[in-house]
Amino acid sequence: MRFKRGRGRGQIEDRRGARGGGLGIPLGRAGAGAGGLGLAGVVVAILFLVLGGGGGGFGVDPSLGPLGGMPQAQGEPLEPGGADAELEEFLGFVVDDVQDSWARTFAEGEQPYEPTTLVLFDGQTTSGCGAASSATGPFYCPADRRVYLDLGFFRELRSRFGAPGDFAQAYVIAHEFGHHVQNVLGISDDVRRAQAESPEDANELSIRLELQADCLAGVWAFSAYEQDLLEPGDLEEGLGAAAAVGDDRIQRRATGRIDRESWTHGSSEQRVEWFNRGFEGGDPNACDTFSGDV
Repeated sequence: MRFKRGRGRGQIEDRRGARGGGLGIPLGRAGAGAGGLGLAGVVVAILFLVLGGGGGGFGVDPSLGPLGGMPQAQGEPLEPGGADAELEEFLGFVVDDVQDSWARTFAEGEQPYEPTTLVLFDGQTTSGCGAASSATGPFYCPADRRVYLDLGFFRELRSRFGAPGDFAQAYVIAHEFGHHVQNVLGISDDVRRAQAESPEDANELSIRLELQADCLAGVWAFSAYEQDLLEPGDLEEGLGAAAAVGDDRIQRRATGRIDRESWTHGSSEQRVEWFNRGFEGGDPNACDTFSGDV
């Protein structure tokens, strides 16, 4: 993926080397803004956006073992240099471009986009959603509206899950920021409310929320394509990452069997399909995962 250096670094908070650090103070009610839509209003929210995990983790089964941390850095804002300098530059660019893309889309719907921050940590930290561990992979916390990432996950994504490449990493970031979009719109609140009212549907609703985040990642990927940021093989890397973290593939690797009833993120096939739906035309209207089959 083509990227420009020096963009987006102010949107990254580096807590590496400060294990367990970070107060994780909630910035307000999760999902504040568009809330109260009800599931029937999910597609209406998306339509309004265009026409005018809560957010979850990335679906890595902790039974696969801890992801481990990258070489420690100071728990200070990112500075040029160091072992991860190239990756940090890349992440800063992706975070900036993803949020710029959503800001433009929200503006078309005459709504403000509320930017958020990517928090880098190693091993463990504290979020508004409680303790955070690298073993669970990247995640979005709706309480403090931040995305959390241990850079060691990208090493595991490449070596353990067989999904190498910078655009595979970009897909991961775009997926988590997709959860932020859902939170800003109130979709995450509606899903949590529906899960509380119908616990038997909790897993199914979680899958639909995660697949929508995959689709929203695809919408951003189309924006990157239109800006001529994609290089040959980038899309394949993104699709490979989506397939690698499907519930079925992770379960098979961890236990040798597949338990469809315990899924929370969707199968490899579903995740690839919904990422593709977002990429084909870059239309958020294509991301209604709450109607019909997925």
